[in-house]
Amino acid sequence: MATEVTAVVGACGPERQRYAQELAQRHGAHLVLAQRVALRASAVEEALNQVSQDPCSHHLVVEFPLQSPALHIIGELADAAAPAELTDLVCLVDAAHLLSDLSSTEHLRLASPDDHGSAAVYASRAELVVTQIEYASMVVLVNTEPLRAKELNLLLTLISYLAPKAHIDMADSSGHTAPRRFMGRFTMEQTHAGWVSLLNGDFAPRFQDSAVAGLRYEQMRPFHPGRLSELMNRWMDSMHGGMLLRSAGFCHLATRAHITGHWNQVGTHLAMFPAAFDHQLSEEDEPLAFGQDLALIGLDLKADQLVQELDDAALTDRELVGGPALWATFPDPFPEWSTADH
Repeated sequence: MATEVTAVVGACGPERQRYAQELAQRHGAHLVLAQRVALRASAVEEALNQVSQDPCSHHLVVEFPLQSPALHIIGELADAAAPAELTDLVCLVDAAHLLSDLSSTEHLRLASPDDHGSAAVYASRAELVVTQIEYASMVVLVNTEPLRAKELNLLLTLISYLAPKAHIDMADSSGHTAPRRFMGRFTMEQTHAGWVSLLNGDFAPRFQDSAVAGLRYEQMRPFHPGRLSELMNRWMDSMHGGMLLRSAGFCHLATRAHITGHWNQVGTHLAMFPAAFDHQLSEEDEPLAFGQDLALIGLDLKADQLVQELDDAALTDRELVGGPALWATFPDPFPEWSTADH
């Protein structure tokens, strides 16, 4: 019998730990705290073995530190071959710190303490926070008591834009998070990120606030890499078109027309890396995108201005007619994309 596992994540350590403890106590489940996960890469595997020998309980609650990327957690626990059945990925969000977390410039080390001699791997705090929200089956908003109704609605709307398919809950007036558990196996279909829903045309957030906006940008022309780099630098330095908190999707650079790039931005962190190479696609494969296909989510966004700035970074008529021979002469400040990166 597979062990049912509820994963608890979030940037706020004390609230995350309290929720995991209350959840385990309510359901008579075994509990693994984040400190143990951070110290031992095998902590979850060891706990699964322990639970499998307990005739009274087949449920495990695991609290993960922020340094555990959501996709790694899902890959470890939702694998059909694993002796575990991931039932929920619950993300605790501290209302007082969500916006500052999404704009944080801090980077955290991801390398496991068991990986002695391995090169350190880092990820931005903002990206870790936003992906935990995007892949959560349930988001619990805590410390909402000081908020006015309008402030609360803005945060609920932002969360629902980032994770439109997630269930959103809040702590009760006593500060308890009223833990609950959903039955059934966790699936990726439950947790489409908002940017994915925007690109798929099925974006339906459960909350709305006039300050929160989500839009899809499409452009058939490739980007001029030099102008795009300048635009990215301006956006990361000071953005006059609103506060762009999250953007992601697929893009093409004129100097790398045979490669579809993945655009990934959270707060001040923006990166592009190869998503697909034309020569690796079979006749049955569909391209990820033609030209640019981006989803943008933020506060007080000036959509017309953002679209115009992105259009200005695309090839002009003269540049487009010049073809690959001209494109090869464009300055390209982005890191090299090799087939080894894919």
